[in-house]
Order: sequence, then structure tokens, then C-alpha cells
Amino acid sequence: MTHDIVIQRPGQPQQLMLLFHGVGATPDSMQQVGQFLSKGFPQALIVSVAGSHASDLGQGFQWFSVQEVTEENRPARVAAALPDFLAAVTRWQQDSGLGHAATALVGFSQGAIMALEAAAAKPDLASRVLAFSGRFASLPAAPLAHTTVHLFHGKADPVIPYQHSIQAAEHLIALGSDVTAEIEPFVGHHIHEDLLEKALEYLQSHIPRHVWDEAMSASPEQAAIKPK
Repeated sequence: MTHDIVIQRPGQPQQLMLLFHGVGATPDSMQQVGQFLSKGFPQALIVSVAGSHASDLGQGFQWFSVQEVTEENRPARVAAALPDFLAAVTRWQQDSGLGHAATALVGFSQGAIMALEAAAAKPDLASRVLAFSGRFASLPAAPLAHTTVHLFHGKADPVIPYQHSIQAAEHLIALGSDVTAEIEPFVGHHIHEDLLEKALEYLQSHIPRHVWDEAMSASPEQAAIKPK
């Protein structure tokens, strides 16, 4: 039995947007995010996905426990949760008939951690990752050559410090990955409307570098717009 919530299902979806909530929350907590994105993408199948386990915080769901979590044990907990996360993404890709190029993962907090780590573990999983108030469990050793990463963080976040997003952006850029980072002053641990507006703007206007490179390789004379 799944607790996932379908926020929008067009007749023939052209995009797949999967939303992932924070620890102890439910898919319903991402409803407003999905509804906002639906305005810009009426042909997208938008689903808020439930964490794979009941949260040990007493309510909601989780992908992994944050009880006594440390920098040292977090990577192992995320790695143990990855198969369930990847299976959830694959299930909705099969349901929609859409693959890597049309898939965007939108995560908040623990959902963002899982989305980032999944993209690093499986390069052909999704073409976009939008991570709000998240971080990598451990910075990737290789570039995310087939995934554009958009990082969004509040500078006043007391749960996951915004420096994690800055560090991740600098690291990914050094590896040659396609990444953007938006840091909003005076914003805490939540998805702020201004950051959500920026996310929609990136989704609509930012041409992923891997798409640009493929276009240039196939037909350089037809590639007219450079990625930002």
C-alpha cells in the first residue's frame, strides 16, 4: 500500500515531477508546492511521494531515522534507504511511461538529501534535482553529468545550515557539474515562496548543460541558446 498523493495527472503527461517531504511529515505537506508547479507545467504528472517507513519521531514518514544521526553514520543510513527511494522513482516512471529526461525530483530537507544522493548514485535517474533546505550525506566523487542540480536554502535555517548548499555548489562546479544555488536571507527551514518562484523560473528557462552538449554534438548549427 502506498501513501503517495497524485496532485496532477494529465491525460498524456510530458513531464514527471516527484516531490519528497521532510522527516516526520506526510505527502500532504508538499501539496502546495505541487499545486504551484502545476501552474507552470499543466502537462506534468505531479506526485507527492511518501517516505518508505513510519517515522520514529511519532508521526509522518521517513526514509531513514534521524535519531542520534551524526556526520559519520548519516551516509550509511542514506545508503540503506536508497533502494526504496530508487524503487519509488522507478515505479512512477513506469506508471507515466517517462524516463530520465522528463523526470524532476523535488525534495525538502530529508527528501532533498535522498534526491541528491539518488542522483549521485544513479546518473540516469532524473534530469533535474531541486533540493530545498537539503544537503548531500557525503559530497559526490564524480560529476553529475546527466543531472542539473538546483539548490535552494534559507540563510536562517537552524536545522540544516545553508553552508551545506554553498559547499555542495562549489564542489559540483569544481567537478564540472551543472548546478545553481539560491540562498535567501532571513528564511528558516521551510520552502519560501521566493525560492519556489525561482525554482519555477529555472525549470522553465534553464537549459541543462547535458541537454546543451547533446544538442551541440548532434547539430551545432541548430543550437541557438546557451545554458545559463
